[in-house]
Amino acid sequence: MRTDSPPVIKLKNYRQTPFIVDHVDLDVRLHETETRVHSKLVLRPRKGAKGPLELDGVGLTLHAISLNGVPVDEKDYRYKAHKLTLKNVPRKAFSLEIVQSCNPQANTALSGLYLSNAMFCTQMEAEGFRRFAFHYDRPDVMATYRVRVEAAMSLPVLLSNGNPVKRGRVGADRHYAIWADPHPKPSYLFALVAGDLACVHSKFVTNEGRKVKLGIYVEKGKEDRCDWAMECLKASMRWDEQRFGLAYDLDEFNIVAVSDFNMGAMENKGLNIFNDKYILARPDTATDVDFALIEGIIAHEYFHNWTGNRITCRDWFQLCLKEGLTVFRDQEFTSDTRSRAVKRINDVKTLRARQFPEDQGPLSHPVRPSSYIEINNFYTPTIYEKGAELCRMLLTLMGPQKFRKAMDLYFKRHDGEAATIEDFVACMAQASKLNLKPFFNWYLQAGTPKVSAKLVHDVKRKTATLQLSQTTPAPLGQKAKKPLPMPLRLGLVGADGKDLALILKTKGAVRQGFISFTKAKQDFVFINIAQRPRLSLNRGFSAPIVLETNASPDDLLFLLAHDSDNFNRWEAAQTLGRGFILSTMRALAEKRAVPTTKPYAEALRRVLKDSSLDPAFKALMLQLPPEAEIAGSSGGNADADLVVEARELVRREIATVLQEQLIGVLNSTPEIGPYRPDVEGASRRSLRFTALALLAAISPDAAFKIAEEEFATARNMTSVTGAIFSTMTLADPRREAMIDAFHQRYRHDHLLLDKWFLMQATIPGAQSGVRVRQLMAHPDFNFGTPNRVYALVGGFSGGNLAGFNAKSGEGYAVVADAILTLDGRNPQVAARMATGFRSWKLFDAPRRAVAEEHMRRILAKPDLSRDVMEIVSRTVNG
Repeated sequence: MRTDSPPVIKLKNYRQTPFIVDHVDLDVRLHETETRVHSKLVLRPRKGAKGPLELDGVGLTLHAISLNGVPVDEKDYRYKAHKLTLKNVPRKAFSLEIVQSCNPQANTALSGLYLSNAMFCTQMEAEGFRRFAFHYDRPDVMATYRVRVEAAMSLPVLLSNGNPVKRGRVGADRHYAIWADPHPKPSYLFALVAGDLACVHSKFVTNEGRKVKLGIYVEKGKEDRCDWAMECLKASMRWDEQRFGLAYDLDEFNIVAVSDFNMGAMENKGLNIFNDKYILARPDTATDVDFALIEGIIAHEYFHNWTGNRITCRDWFQLCLKEGLTVFRDQEFTSDTRSRAVKRINDVKTLRARQFPEDQGPLSHPVRPSSYIEINNFYTPTIYEKGAELCRMLLTLMGPQKFRKAMDLYFKRHDGEAATIEDFVACMAQASKLNLKPFFNWYLQAGTPKVSAKLVHDVKRKTATLQLSQTTPAPLGQKAKKPLPMPLRLGLVGADGKDLALILKTKGAVRQGFISFTKAKQDFVFINIAQRPRLSLNRGFSAPIVLETNASPDDLLFLLAHDSDNFNRWEAAQTLGRGFILSTMRALAEKRAVPTTKPYAEALRRVLKDSSLDPAFKALMLQLPPEAEIAGSSGGNADADLVVEARELVRREIATVLQEQLIGVLNSTPEIGPYRPDVEGASRRSLRFTALALLAAISPDAAFKIAEEEFATARNMTSVTGAIFSTMTLADPRREAMIDAFHQRYRHDHLLLDKWFLMQATIPGAQSGVRVRQLMAHPDFNFGTPNRVYALVGGFSGGNLAGFNAKSGEGYAVVADAILTLDGRNPQVAARMATGFRSWKLFDAPRRAVAEEHMRRILAKPDLSRDVMEIVSRTVNG
C-alpha cells in the first residue's frame, strides 16, 4: 500500500498571482523530438503584491532567460519541482523572454504538444501549457497572444488561435505563419496545429455583418465526412445569435479533427480541436447516435466561445461555470432543433447512468469542489451534467425572460474576465429579484437529494394535500446536509386523464406550473379537488432528485397512459419496470414463482398503437431501466448475475405480450428515401431496432433472419450496427459471424474498429473478461489510442454489468491490468478507466472482496500517477 500523499489543492487557499501578464509572444519552431519555443511575456506587478515571479513548467529544457533584453545569470533563477522562480524582477512593467524546448514525440500523455499521425497538436486544458512553455498556467491569468509557428514544408497547414496575420518561407524547406488573438485568454485555451491536412471551407455572416471563414481540417481523403459537422456548426452559430444574442467575434473559425485525443473536443479560442470521432460522419460510417453526438458536441464547443472563453473560470474549482452552463446551452440547442421530450428523457438517462452513481458513491463531490489532487479527475458528470441541471432549475425558477435578462447581465458585467459561481448567481439574483442564497447550497453540497412525496385526498373537504420531505445522504467525511430549494413541476390528473386546476389553499393558483419546495418537510394543500387525483410530480425532471411517492401500480399505469407530460409518462413506465425487475429478483432468490408483468406490457401495447406519438418516444418507453440502475436500486449486496437474469425475464414476458405489435413495427418502418440524420428517420430506426431486440428475446430465429438480412443489405451504419446489437444477448454462432464480418468489412476504418471492439466488450456471459483480455492482445488494439481504450475497456466496465462484476473476479482483474498498463503511458485515460470501480460497494461480499483486492493492487504500484491514485484511493477507502 502506498504511504506517500501528493499535495491537496484547496479553494480556500486561492490567491491572485503577484504579477499580471498582459501579452504573450510565441515563436514556435516545430521538430518531432525538440520543439523550440521562444516566449516573450509582457508583465507588470500587481498593486500591493509581494513575492517572486514563479512560473509553471514540466518536462521542459531551459535554454536561456532575459529580462528587458538583458540575459539573466543562472544564480538569479531556479528551475526545480516544476517551478521556474526568478527573485530579482522589476517592480514596474517589464518583458521576460524565455527559450525552452519540449519533446512532442515522447509525449504519450497527450497533454501539451504531441504528435498524432505525424500531425503536431496541442491539448492545454487543464494544465498542459506548462509542458509546452513556462507560464502562469492557471485560468485567471488572461493575456492577448501573437504566435509565429514555423515548420517543415511537409506540414503545409499551420494554425493557431485568432486571426491570420502573415505567412512566408524560411529557406528552402521551412515556412511560417503568424496568428494574432485580440481577445485575452488563459493559457489553457491556447492551441497550435501543424500537419498535412485537407480542409473543407465555408463561410458564415453574423447578425452583426461580420464575414467569418469556416474551416474543418481533417486527414486527407476524409473531406467527404465533414458535411454534417459544417452544417451543425452553422446551425449552432445561428442559434446562439437567436437564443442568447451572441455573435462570433473573429474573422476565422477553424476545427481540426485528431485521431489521438484524450477528450471529446476542446474549445480553444477560434481553433477547436476535436476527437475525430465527433467530426467524421457519412451515412455508411456513422450511426444516428453518432450524428446526434456530433451535432451536440459541435454546438457545445462553439457555445464555449462565450461561456468559457470570453468569460472563463477564475480557478478550476469554478469549472462548472463554463462546463455546466455550456452543457445546459447545448441541451437547449438540441431540444430546439429536435424533439424536446425525447432529448429531456435521454439527458436524464445519462444523468442517472453517470452522475447519480457518482453522487451516491465514494467519488461523490459538490458541483463546486473545495479541494482536489489532480484537476483532470474533476471533469466529471457532476461538474457537467449536474451543473447543467442547476442552470435548468434557475431557468424554471426565473422564467425564460428573466433568465435571458440575467444572462445578458452576466455577459455585460464579466466579458473578458475570469469569473466565479458567485458572480454568475449574483447576476441571476439581480435580474430575477429572487433570494438565491439558499439555492447556492446546490453548488456546495454533494449527493442526490431524496424526496418522499405522499398525496392525501380528503373527500369531504375536497382537498388534496401533498406531503413532501427531503434528505440528502451525507457520505463518509461529509457534514449533514441542509434542505435544498427545488422547483417541482407538477400536475394532478383527474379520472378523465386531464389535468385539474391547481389552486393552493394559501397562495392561490399555481401559475408557473411548479411549486417551490424549500424545507426539510413541507405540505401543499390544493382545493376544489372533488375526486381522488393521480399525482404527476417533478414533471420534465425539474429537479435532479430521487423521488419516492405513494403511487400504486394502478396509479402508475394510469399516468403511463394519460399523463400530459411525456417525461412523466416515461418515468411511470421506468418505475413500473424497475419494480417488476426487483420483484422478480426477490422471487428468484427465494425460489418462488415470479410475478407477472402483463398489465405493464398491455399498457406498453397501447403506447405502440398510438399513432400520435413520436417513434423515438415509443422506443424509449419499451426500454427497461439499465442493469446498473437496477443494481443501484436493490438495496446493496446485489448479485450481478441475478440482476441480469431478472431483467431478461421481464423483457421476455413483455416481448411475448407485444409480439404481434413488434412484428408490425418491423414490417412497417422500412427506410424511406435517402438516409438523412434527421429526427423523423432516426426516430423510425430507433423504434425498429428496439423492437428487433425485444423480438430476439423470444424468437431468436425470426430475429436473426431479419438481422442478417439487415446486415447484408443495409445502406447506412445505423442499420449495420443495429442488426448486431439487437442480437447481442444471444450466444449464437450467427451473432459471431456478423461480428467477424463487420471486422472484415471495416477493419481499415479506425472509427469503425472502435465500434467492433465496443460490440465485443458488451457481449454478456461468464467469459466476457476472458474475451476482453484476448482482445487487448489483438493486432488492432493499441493502448496508445484513447478511443480504442474507451471502446474496449470502458465499454466493458461501464456496459457489461455481469461481465465486469463476474464472480470469478476476471472482470476486475482485466480492468485493473489495463489501468496499470495505461498509468505510465497516459494517466488521464488510466484514471478514467479507474472510475469503472466506483459502484463496487453495491455488490455482494465475495465480489466486494475481489474488487478491493484489485484496487489495492493498483495502489501498490510504486510510481503510480497522482491521477489514478486519487481516483482509486477515494474509491477503495470512501
